[in-house]
Amino acid sequence: MTVDKNTGAPVRYELIHTCKQSGARLGRVHTPHGSFMTPEFMPVGTQATVKGMSPEELEQMGAKIILSNTYHLWMRPGSDIIREAGGLHRFMNWKNAILTDSGGFQVFSLALPKNIKEEGVFFKSHIDGSAHMLTAEKSIKVQNDLGSDIVMAFDECAPFPCTHDYAKAAAGRTTRWLERCITAHKNPHSQALFGIIQGGVYPDLRIQSVKEIVAFDLPGYAIGGLSVGEPGDVMMRMLEETVPYMPSDKPRYLMGVGTPDYLIDGAIRGIDMFDCVLPTRIGRNGTALTRNGRLIVRDATCAKQYIPIEENCDCYACRNYTRAYIRHLLKAKEMFGLRLCSWHNLHFLLKLMSDVRQAIQDDRLLDFREEFFEKFGYSSH
Repeated sequence: MTVDKNTGAPVRYELIHTCKQSGARLGRVHTPHGSFMTPEFMPVGTQATVKGMSPEELEQMGAKIILSNTYHLWMRPGSDIIREAGGLHRFMNWKNAILTDSGGFQVFSLALPKNIKEEGVFFKSHIDGSAHMLTAEKSIKVQNDLGSDIVMAFDECAPFPCTHDYAKAAAGRTTRWLERCITAHKNPHSQALFGIIQGGVYPDLRIQSVKEIVAFDLPGYAIGGLSVGEPGDVMMRMLEETVPYMPSDKPRYLMGVGTPDYLIDGAIRGIDMFDCVLPTRIGRNGTALTRNGRLIVRDATCAKQYIPIEENCDCYACRNYTRAYIRHLLKAKEMFGLRLCSWHNLHFLLKLMSDVRQAIQDDRLLDFREEFFEKFGYSSH
C-alpha cells in the first residue's frame, strides 16, 4: 500500500473547542476558496446549482460550502466545457468552497451487479442511454476538470441490506480504488482528495476499512455507505465504531445525511461535515422544517394562517410572506412558492448547525439536543 504523506495539503482542519458535555468538536476547515466553521451542513448543488436558489442567496443565508455531483456534470454539460469556462467556481459564479462527490453513488444505481468490475462500473446514461465506464481514474479526471476544493475518491457503496461477504468485497475494492485515485490525482496542491470509509453495517469491516483508508494520510476522510436504509440506531453504532480510528486533525464527513436529528447526533459523535438534498427536495413538495416539527404548507390548515412559516425565523421567506400566501403559490403551481419553502429549509439547517456550534462552545450540546428533540417531536433515541 502506497502511503501519501501529503505535505502542503490544500485543505486544513483547525480544532477550536471540544464540548466537555458531549465530546463534540467545534472547528474550522480552511480551503483554497475560504474557510467554514464546523460542524456544518453543505447544501447540494447537483447540477452546478442548488435547486431554486442563486449563489448570492445561498451566500446571504450563510452557506460557505456546497456540494456538486461529478456524474451529472460529466454527463451534462461535460467536464471539458466546465474546465474551459475556468472551472466550476467560475462556471456557476460561486466564490466559496465546493466539494464534488465521485459519481459512484449515482452510477451504482444505474448499473447491474454484473457490470461492477475491478476496473470500474459499466452503466448507461440516464439522459440518452449511451454506454459509459466510470473508473477511479475517470472520476478523478472529471473532478480535476471541475476544479473543486475537495475531491472525493471513487468508492463502492454496499447496499443495505447486504451480506458480510458483499460488504467486505466492496470495502476492499474501495481501498484498491483509492490507491488508483491517488495516482490519478493531478492537482494535489490545489484540490484535497478525501478517502471514503466503507464496511456496511458490520463493525469489524468498518474498523478494517477505516484503518486501511487513514493509512494513506489524506487531507480528510468521509464515512460512506450509511443513510442508505439502515435504522438510525445502527447508523449511530457504526459511527461510534468508526470515528475513534479517524485522525483528530482532519475533517470528518458523513455522506448523505441531513435530517435534524442525525445532524445533531452525528455532531455528538465527532462528525464535522454533512450533506443532503432533503431541504430543497421536501421544499419542492411544500414541506417546511420548523423547531416544532415538519409543517406541510400546502395543507388546507395553512389557507388562512397569516403568519410566517416559523415565528422568530429571520429567513427571507419568514420575514416577508405568510403561510397563506405560500400555500396559495404552491396550489397554483407557482415556482416562487417552491423557492420560498426551499429557502426556509436551507436557512433552517444552516441556522441549526450554527446553534449546534454555539452549544459546543458553551459545553451544553447534550442539553441542546434534549431541548431540540422535545420541541421537534423526536423520541430521544
